[in-house]
Amino acid sequence: MPWQQLTMPLGGLDADSTEQALLDAGAVAVTFTDAADQPILEPLPGEAPLWREAIITALFAEDANIERIGLTLISSLGLQQLPALDIALLPDREWEREWLTDFEPMRFGERLWVCPRHLNVAQANSIVIKMDPGLAFGTGTHATTALCLARLESMPLTDLRIVDFGCGSGILAIAALLLGAQQALAIDIDPQALDATRRNAEDNDVAERLTTAGVDATKSLADQPADLLVANILAKPLIELAEALSAGVSPGGRLLLSGILERQAEQVTAAYTPWIEFAEPRRQDGWVLLDGVRRDGR
Repeated sequence: MPWQQLTMPLGGLDADSTEQALLDAGAVAVTFTDAADQPILEPLPGEAPLWREAIITALFAEDANIERIGLTLISSLGLQQLPALDIALLPDREWEREWLTDFEPMRFGERLWVCPRHLNVAQANSIVIKMDPGLAFGTGTHATTALCLARLESMPLTDLRIVDFGCGSGILAIAALLLGAQQALAIDIDPQALDATRRNAEDNDVAERLTTAGVDATKSLADQPADLLVANILAKPLIELAEALSAGVSPGGRLLLSGILERQAEQVTAAYTPWIEFAEPRRQDGWVLLDGVRRDGR
């Protein structure tokens, strides 16, 4: 069945109210997209940011009365008139798979790949993470995740215990387990991220070696320090959590910190200096990966 797609700039409208009004008017799906190339990466705990200039798109049945829908929105949102609407008739497709057509396998280092579930990697001796992009942050497409994956691929991980702090999709924990780590603890504030991590771990046959936990687990990281802790979040929470994350690494263990802009690297490094000795930062597209070792006896 074809669909009618309604698109309009959000402007000064409240995002939640507009979404609900569209759903009440019969929309089967509502999405927001960036209208001004303003990327939002991973929000801080408790935040749900939206772009300053956003476009809202709603999908309606083929026989939906768009004029009536417009009048309903005006009434529901208390407007004099709606922003300019763009209406398009879309042919029926398998939409849940359509958006994956441009997502190709990606290689990190010599042998680690991230590959959509419907594709395969032909390279011999490859280690493949089967993962489709989804709601949770992190499928390897951004430099912060790519830096972490490439570093993990180059490290000896056999039999190590690791912590993936701010796990998102679980991609880093899963990569470490496929590369030989013994156990992984994946921590995130978002229940959706933890659900995605568990599903992805099952899809990659590592679920029995992976445990998920909410951020309350941060308080007990020092009770069982890991051989490797990787935190791909943002500079501000990394600085605030410096002592707790450092305590979560065993003496001589390694700490990887990502989600850091080049201009933020010095400040983040300084926050960890009492406990961690860092090597030269790794850089990609204006982002930095800090790679350090926990000092003995601290």
